[in-house]
Amino acid sequence: QVQLVESGGGLVQPGGSLRLTCAASGSIHSINSMAWYRQAPGKQRELVVAITNAGTPMYENSVKGRFTISRDNNKNTMYLQMNNLKPEDTAVYYCNADSVGFPRTRYWGQGTQVTVSS
Repeated sequence: QVQLVESGGGLVQPGGSLRLTCAASGSIHSINSMAWYRQAPGKQRELVVAITNAGTPMYENSVKGRFTISRDNNKNTMYLQMNNLKPEDTAVYYCNADSVGFPRTRYWGQGTQVTVSS
């Protein structure tokens, strides 16, 4: 079992910045890759950026150059630095962790709301 808790969301003006944090607990040793997803009302949950257990990021095109993912394995924490936020970034952002082995288990946090509006 892995528990994920997101924090850092809020209301920000276009062009502003937010830093999201995902704190992992439980069977941390079972975590392989991690990722940030987001889901806007009426839309499917979509991948924002993933990060390997070695720290290699894989960004969705719309956030390249604006978002930065990082992972601190010693602190069991993942971050998402979001700069130059746009209204289309508005969504609930979810932390994801995938287990090692097969079958894969996908763990999810409860989500944190990010609203970009003037």
